[in-house]
Amino acid sequence: MSDSNTPNPHETAGAPALVLSAKPVVLSAPGRGEDLQVRISAPATGNGLPVVVFSHGFGSSMNGYAPLADFWAAHGFVVLQPTHLDSRTLGLPAEDPRTPRIWRLRIEDLKRVLDGLDTLEAAVPGLAGRLDRDRIAVAGHSWGAQSASTLLGARVLDADGVAAEDLSDPRVKAGVLLALTGLGDDLTPFAAEHFPFMRPSFDTMTAPALIVAGDNDRSHLSTRGPDWFTDPYTHSPGDKSLLTLFGAEHSLGGIPGYEAAETTDESPARVALLQRLTTAFLRSALHPGDSGWQAAATALADDPEPLGTLQSK
Repeated sequence: MSDSNTPNPHETAGAPALVLSAKPVVLSAPGRGEDLQVRISAPATGNGLPVVVFSHGFGSSMNGYAPLADFWAAHGFVVLQPTHLDSRTLGLPAEDPRTPRIWRLRIEDLKRVLDGLDTLEAAVPGLAGRLDRDRIAVAGHSWGAQSASTLLGARVLDADGVAAEDLSDPRVKAGVLLALTGLGDDLTPFAAEHFPFMRPSFDTMTAPALIVAGDNDRSHLSTRGPDWFTDPYTHSPGDKSLLTLFGAEHSLGGIPGYEAAETTDESPARVALLQRLTTAFLRSALHPGDSGWQAAATALADDPEPLGTLQSK
């Protein structure tokens, strides 16, 4: 039986719960070159807690994305943030032999987190036995969104357009993909030469997902404009929603961190909207029958001065 302070996963809003955080929790990673460091953020109370595994963008770490990670944890989710090998905190030189494989190692990191739930639970006093392992989502920003998308069914195409193996994970039920790059046909020549893994196919990305794009996000890696970031919605089947944020650039108002240097479009209001909508989406995606997502979508549509627009299929 839960106590009166147990976070209600079906509650769209409400007071944030006390959050416990532990870092670095280390998972053994043979063949990776060094073990995997993970940050865990979880509500101090409550049982049957859903899980979000978050993949950071290029150069960041488990310490980034506090505006989202902290909010999700305070509203009933256990958030697991691995530090990938491209993190500035690790300082891998460009000539490191692992560099061409980092995109694959990132995906392996996410799966290793799922494989290591027992270890991660045990690292936070009082957390063991409180996770709902049937309610797991992935999320990510930029390169992290690409990494997360493969667990939802997206694949990488080779130079001949042949899809790589299926890297999806049946343990993952839904995803939130923030500023996920589009199709590889629209890469600049430099990007096509140096980032061959940026040739996704979304044809098999069947798991439910919320895709978030900024309508002022202009990438130097693409020959197209901001609509490039809507490709994951346009070209994927199944239950998908696309949130397009007005005026947002790649950091979507400031999700990489509070006062982070990479934020070029700081907007507390935009971040607050993302906090609310992503939380509502995750709750409804992981708890069928929850009406919070529909209520949040209706509230956005009825807003006389909306910060974005939402479409679903």
